[in-house]
Amino acid sequence: MKKHVAVLMGGWSAEREVSLVSGAAVVEALQEKDYRVSAIDVGHTVATTLADMKPDVCFNALHGRFGEDGCIQGVLETLGIPYTHSGVLASAMAMDKPLAKKLYDTVGLPCVEGGVFHRDQILAGDVMTAPYVIKPLNEGSSVGVKIVTGDENELPFQSEAWHYGSEVLVERYVPGREVQVAVLDNKALGAIEIRPTKQFYDYEAKYSDGFAEHLMPAPIDKAVYDDVMQMAETAHKVLGCRGVTRTDFRYDDTAGEPGKLFILETNTQPGMTPLSLTPEIAAHRGMDFGQLVDWLVKDASCQR
Repeated sequence: MKKHVAVLMGGWSAEREVSLVSGAAVVEALQEKDYRVSAIDVGHTVATTLADMKPDVCFNALHGRFGEDGCIQGVLETLGIPYTHSGVLASAMAMDKPLAKKLYDTVGLPCVEGGVFHRDQILAGDVMTAPYVIKPLNEGSSVGVKIVTGDENELPFQSEAWHYGSEVLVERYVPGREVQVAVLDNKALGAIEIRPTKQFYDYEAKYSDGFAEHLMPAPIDKAVYDDVMQMAETAHKVLGCRGVTRTDFRYDDTAGEPGKLFILETNTQPGMTPLSLTPEIAAHRGMDFGQLVDWLVKDASCQR
């Protein structure tokens, strides 16, 4: 009998549209691998839907809140349905950027200087010397990220709605290059450099064709390449991640090679869209998209 895989996608986070694209790609790949596949656009009754459906495995293609922060993982643990990617605790810790930075620090990973501030503190004046970066505490895909250069005519939050909480993470802006590493089963697959056509690798650049150049493998100093691979493995392990993750770094080589690496965050639900980096890195190592999702299904379990 074919194994029945329910692919969870959509949801109600700020990354809903990206999740739908990831989910559709996963559904197609699993069908080609001869699984019985059900696509579920996740809503607030997902627990009832899954309890009635009783799939053998849930492939988690959700991004952002509820899908990436331990919530859906807790639902699946309660239902006893094996699922892909990281478990409850690892997902929650990785999504909480300030907490993840504390864990990185315990194993010596180089973090960017910064802190958590209330929006009112930022509106009252710069909380650190510009340029600096403002990030929501627990969003992915660069949702809500702002770079303050000091040349703006107005402070952040003044002229637009902000839906990401009253506290934000503020970090020093690190010049240089964007390097990202995929880790599968505790082993780094490779490092890729992203060169966006705009100031930084934002939501639009990640999910719109033509907004970023992908360089695989990252054309950086060999010793630095080895270091960033090891750092990504360390981040994956200290957070207790499972399956596949992608860890993002800034590489400041403005004074020449070798430069200095800074860890930004670890994504426990890396994108599975046609423009996503993790499938591209895996393909460079000889693992095509179908093989990647098949591996993740076979790795699925509870109590992750």
